[in-house]
Amino acid sequence: MATTPGLPRDPIAEAQRNWVRHGWEDTAAPMAAVTAIMRAQQILLSRAEAVLKPFALTFARYELIALLSFSREHQMLMKKASALLQVHPTSVTNAVDRLEDAGLVRREPLPSDRRAIAIVLTDRGTVVAAEATEALNRDLFRDTGFAPDEVESLIAILRRFRAHAGDFTLED
Repeated sequence: MATTPGLPRDPIAEAQRNWVRHGWEDTAAPMAAVTAIMRAQQILLSRAEAVLKPFALTFARYELIALLSFSREHQMLMKKASALLQVHPTSVTNAVDRLEDAGLVRREPLPSDRRAIAIVLTDRGTVVAAEATEALNRDLFRDTGFAPDEVESLIAILRRFRAHAGDFTLED
């Protein structure tokens, strides 16, 4: 999986030992867990961005066109896209600007409410979304570096964390 030689030691484990040495034993392991999650996110995002580079997409822009590709009519209100992607409306506006410049989406006002704007996936956007998804499935999602049982455990652990953090309501 690694594309460059790694460090000779785990810097997060070293940070955890430093926490203990400084008398913060009760927060050493949680600090290491948070830091490891953040580093894993950086690694996975870097891999995703490398896969998406030939499509001239960032992962954030890919998420938007993928979301549109899964919607019934390949369109969605900007406000709803912002909510589903869990990002600020300004982030969606910026992504739409770039995707519109690339010819992958277009904005359309709603006839019933001209203040509301729908993001519509273009034919070209539909093709790019499908090709980018195929590339991500092949080059990242099929082999993340986690064992299958680890993936299921991670999903469960992170889902509970996200629910308790207020990300969504956990259903029983």
